[in-house]
Amino acid sequence: DYSFPDILKDFLISNDLTQTSFARAIGAKQSQVSEWLKGKAKPGYDMLKKMSITFGVSADYFLGITDIK
Repeated sequence: DYSFPDILKDFLISNDLTQTSFARAIGAKQSQVSEWLKGKAKPGYDMLKKMSITFGVSADYFLGITDIK
């Protein structure tokens, strides 16, 4: 099972993004992104929507429903 932390980690690596640059782009705190990567928290609906719109990636990709960005 491809979990959200794995998906996010792969996304950051494949797009050459740091936690900080990703957080800035979506209006989150770096500490929030760190918690997501550790699996201690997950982004809410509004944050997921921002991630999808900002990076032009389907929410299904971040949710692990599809591997198509």
